[in-house]
Amino acid sequence: MSETTSVFERLGGREAVSAAVNLFYDKVLADPLLAPMFEGVDMARQRSMQAHFLTMAFGGENAYAGADLRTAHARLVADKGLTDVHFDAVVKHLAASLEELGVGPDLLAEVGATAESVRGEVLGR
Repeated sequence: MSETTSVFERLGGREAVSAAVNLFYDKVLADPLLAPMFEGVDMARQRSMQAHFLTMAFGGENAYAGADLRTAHARLVADKGLTDVHFDAVVKHLAASLEELGVGPDLLAEVGATAESVRGEVLGR
């Protein structure tokens, strides 16, 4: 593939990102460490927003209309104690979801690097 092919395209586009998001949230909501972070959250809306965000973050179209990462996670940091431990668990579940869908190690590494690049913003530092 061309070096200019986006991560989004190499993952398989909209359908693949949507499948990954659904599998990812199934894992997150089953995780006792992370599930409390989503109490009271409209998960249908959350899944949709996440799919739009990941599409944009991975080089697809930008239809994301949500808050920036720092703002979106500020309440979780302040009220629920969101830390690196939670962030690491989220990244682990994202990688596991993508692996389950057949994504190979090189592309997983790119996804991991993208996730790592926003750690500071998510955690408010």
